[in-house]
Amino acid sequence: MKQKRGRACRRSTISAPLADVALISSHTLNLPILPPPPSTYLGITPPVSISGPTPRDLEVSSTLVAELNERGVYESAEEGKSRELVLDRLTALVKKFVYRSSLNHGLSEAQAREAYVTVLPVACLPGVLELKRICLLGVHGPGSDIDTLLVVPSHVERDEFFTLFEDMLKGTEGVLEVAPVPEAYVPIIKCTISGIEIDLLFASLALPTVPDDLSLEDDSLLKNLDERCVRSLGGSRVTDQILALVPSVPVFRDALRTIKLWARRRAIYSNVMGFCGGVAWAMMVARICQLYPNGCLGSIISRFFIIMHQWQWPSPLLLKSIEEGPLQVRVWNPKLYPSDRAHRMPIITPAYPAMCSTHNVTLSTQAIMTSEFKRASEIVDKVIVGSAPWSDLFAPHDFFHQYRYYLQITASSTNADSQLKWSGTVESRVRQLVIKLEYTDSLALAHPFVKGFDRINYCIDEAEQHEASIGNVSPTIAARTAKDLENVPGGGHVVHTTSFYIGLSIEKRPPGPGGPRKLDISYPSHEFTKQVKMWDKYDETSMGVIVRHIKSNGLPDYVFEGKSPETTKGGGTKRTKSQKVPGKVKVEPPLSALSPTSTPTVPPPPSTDDDSQRSSKKIRSSSFVPDGDSPVAGVTSPPEPASTSEKAALVAAELATSGGKPNGGTMSPEGGQRDTAGVVVG
Repeated sequence: MKQKRGRACRRSTISAPLADVALISSHTLNLPILPPPPSTYLGITPPVSISGPTPRDLEVSSTLVAELNERGVYESAEEGKSRELVLDRLTALVKKFVYRSSLNHGLSEAQAREAYVTVLPVACLPGVLELKRICLLGVHGPGSDIDTLLVVPSHVERDEFFTLFEDMLKGTEGVLEVAPVPEAYVPIIKCTISGIEIDLLFASLALPTVPDDLSLEDDSLLKNLDERCVRSLGGSRVTDQILALVPSVPVFRDALRTIKLWARRRAIYSNVMGFCGGVAWAMMVARICQLYPNGCLGSIISRFFIIMHQWQWPSPLLLKSIEEGPLQVRVWNPKLYPSDRAHRMPIITPAYPAMCSTHNVTLSTQAIMTSEFKRASEIVDKVIVGSAPWSDLFAPHDFFHQYRYYLQITASSTNADSQLKWSGTVESRVRQLVIKLEYTDSLALAHPFVKGFDRINYCIDEAEQHEASIGNVSPTIAARTAKDLENVPGGGHVVHTTSFYIGLSIEKRPPGPGGPRKLDISYPSHEFTKQVKMWDKYDETSMGVIVRHIKSNGLPDYVFEGKSPETTKGGGTKRTKSQKVPGKVKVEPPLSALSPTSTPTVPPPPSTDDDSQRSSKKIRSSSFVPDGDSPVAGVTSPPEPASTSEKAALVAAELATSGGKPNGGTMSPEGGQRDTAGVVVG
């Protein structure tokens, strides 16, 4: 017995990467772990290693910080001052809002003044209204938006937030593009103040006044609140917990900056599209910091990729044991809830009530992230030994060079304001289309791109309007501006479009003779369009949505962002700007969502995002949030899913609840589009 105990103790001090995996795996395998007293470490397990950094670790950390500086990740003092000024203006406006609301509810002037000064400061920038969640984490950079939380007394109602406060925002000088999204999972108002994007959340506490020194860590504050207020408060509470659960906040912040930059460059940063969002990435980094409490930046990044690549999902990633609280609300528990057992990569928030921040992850997006973890791990290994620079880690994605076939989903409307919400609604359903595609025979993987592409098309007649609405934009339409429509009888037509893309990886042809195979995705496509048109604000006379196949050599120029397309890894051919595919499109009523009968002509050249386009992307990216190694490109077999068997799910549940202790259109080979039955592949 003593001999076994000695081996276990010696194993826990190993600092090599394999020790990380051995420790994590031991929970799933129900092996004994001998933790030190709980007060000596953060997290649900003891550290893998408490060793300090080596000279080489410090050296690579220094070069990584230099790389981050070179890429402009850190905010300058000037930009920080601009944020302070914007937050000061927002503070004053919020106080006026609460004051006016209090008077409307019959409070005296003295009571109203006492209420409006109780806007909650949440520690982001000293001395101002500090409500930014990402600021609190300390990883905001140039161009980052500001997520704010308005905590108000009980008499201030949510409806007033979306009426009175919205009107006040619109009437404030320097405030642009006010876009309320009351139906979002977390209701929000988005706007731009002095060029800085602002996300405004709202929470009304069951208190007559909100004191300045109020702490949101008190679980009793959640009593008698509706679910929307609980969710709005969740971001602040989770962020506070994350910072309290990491051994070194400066190391954590620099590591999170690195991972967020990497995830954006590799196009795997989007909760709404089924990848990890900001909170999930922060918790993953925090867990590695717990396992290596004395590690420096370079060693944390190295171990992050090794451990995340080999993590045995669906074993949950936890920063602390799941706690019960005072509310009759749902807490993540796969033993009780079948939907929680279905989560492929459960990363659980540390604040009560515990929730899964990665419920949107699908089979395909999990395989893609796992592949990226492996790639990054191999690169960082080379960096550590000095055979590669850090810049290799941040190489841009090659999504539009990766596959031979793509799906193009185009949402269109005739009005800029309605396009913001309509395109956001369509984007929020793209993940559902991906899930349906994953059940399609002969399709190995459906890879959604993390953002949409916005365009404004100026059309002379209804024929051009229809062409633009289905994403078929000729060079003539692309080159036309608003001024060109001034002399057109009737003023012409303006079509706003947003296009989303899904890369399709086809299974390798089985050995033996056989003709062309047919990939039938008509059912997923039809179900998707039917689902998005069920939106209560859908207007068939001014809105449209279409799903169509497009080959790699038919991708529009704007998706390459000025880069020349290369030969695709999936077998596509090199595309030149002179390539065109003949065919005629039957003219239908404007903005109809009917399938086209030909492939598009050469799409328009790249356009520069203006403020409205950035706002549109911002609306879609965060407002509409619904409730083994797998190759990504050129896969030869379907990706192996993470284990979601009943046994594996129950093991994950046991780990979580015991505090971590064991107890479209048819395309022929030539590219001609024919019908909506499927894709013919070789």
